[in-house]
Amino acid sequence: MSALTREETEALIKEVLEVYPEKAQKDRAKHLAVNDHSEEQSKKCITSNRKSLPGVMTIRGCAYAGSKGVVWGPIKDMIHISHGPVGCGQYSRAGRRNYYVGTTGINTFGTMNFTSDFQEKDIVFGGDKKLAKLIGEIEGLFPLHKGISVQSECPIGLIGDDIEAVSKKAAAELDKPVVPVRCEGFRGVSQSLGHHIANDAIRDWVFSRDGKDIKTEFVPSPYDVSIIGDYNIGGDAWSSRILLEEMGLRVVAQWSGDGTLAEIELTPKVKLNLIHCYRSMNYIARHMEEKYSIPWIEYNFFGPTKIAESLRAIAAHFDDKIKAGAEAVIAKYQPMVDAVIAKYKQRLEGKRVMLYVGGLRPRHVIGSYEDLGMEVVGTGYEFGHNDDYDRTVKEMGNATLLYDDVTGFEFEEFVKRVKPDLIGSGIKEKYIFQKMGVPFRQMHSWDYSGPYHGFDGFAIFARDMDMTINNPCWKILTPPWQKKPEAEAIAQAA
Repeated sequence: MSALTREETEALIKEVLEVYPEKAQKDRAKHLAVNDHSEEQSKKCITSNRKSLPGVMTIRGCAYAGSKGVVWGPIKDMIHISHGPVGCGQYSRAGRRNYYVGTTGINTFGTMNFTSDFQEKDIVFGGDKKLAKLIGEIEGLFPLHKGISVQSECPIGLIGDDIEAVSKKAAAELDKPVVPVRCEGFRGVSQSLGHHIANDAIRDWVFSRDGKDIKTEFVPSPYDVSIIGDYNIGGDAWSSRILLEEMGLRVVAQWSGDGTLAEIELTPKVKLNLIHCYRSMNYIARHMEEKYSIPWIEYNFFGPTKIAESLRAIAAHFDDKIKAGAEAVIAKYQPMVDAVIAKYKQRLEGKRVMLYVGGLRPRHVIGSYEDLGMEVVGTGYEFGHNDDYDRTVKEMGNATLLYDDVTGFEFEEFVKRVKPDLIGSGIKEKYIFQKMGVPFRQMHSWDYSGPYHGFDGFAIFARDMDMTINNPCWKILTPPWQKKPEAEAIAQAA
């Protein structure tokens, strides 16, 4: 199907909204927009970071998910207690494929679930004593851990457990950081506030230690950088680190994917902070800019075009040696990039994609698709803010669809009308669209593939998109819009 005009896209939004009651129509209309390059600020055309509409299927998570599942959980040498009922901790355990190096249960704990396992009596009488006992048991069972975080679930905020007092006392007894994180799930409108709370906890409870966990003297260099907001999904951070080190930089800290407490404590000593997931980590980057005068830059290592742009932008903060190193890295991988594009572009060119993901992916992966000759015709964020959409408007084609906190109904209706060749979204949407006969990639955890960052990752990305779109299985499934009406089908059969 050819691209929709602005008028057709506006009509589509209006048509999809007609099913809602009048009040709901007005609310959801603010979150659905036609992309307009002439708008300087996205807030003039789309509303974001607002409460989801009650009664519809939202795909968002909660503040606990943003803190424990995203920011704190991948820090590998700390133990992260899910303080509350067992379900939240089990749901957030090892769901995002945050790869790490280490021996699980000895010096790394990323795929383990530690919970205070609240029962009814804990709701009635409080869980402070239980939490203190749990911390003591952890120290006895796992003595090589470097610290503990206490990730609050909803009941903790409702009953008023004093996790700060318990944490301070335990930290003094253990001589290790015990960090209370007030990330109860009901806080805020989505997981986004959980990111912010987690960043603030790192600022107040880790940075305040001033490198106490660093056992050897740190010798600075003029090329020290940190990777922040890369969660090492399928090994992404490792791919990014390779490029940065090849161009001559020294990656002092990488977090929170495959990250350690000592690396976090070293971060205020770097010369430049490199932010991959702006949404989840911009708060701590801004704090370090204000307190330690460390500049920060958002970079994008999806697809060769954006990788080259980012490497040059990063190099611009350093001397000619690093600038030459960036060009050398780009030149080194160019033959591989040319071979990947030659192989897959002919199979993917002209294919149309709709995205709906969290964090950075709704805009960062656009360039990767475009490098393969594909077009992104719709995108949106689960928990984005207006500064995310400000960055997205210029990446998207004019008159394409933007949708914020899109409901399950809206997304399905948009797909039926736009008829994309591929959808990139999350696990909750995956099986719906596959049953509709639409090729689908799980773009939160790369559908158990990856990495997708870096030049090597681009080769895997291209292979996966081709494998998905050109899989012969889709010929067996018929999308609803291609099915013949029942009466016509019966007549033809007769």
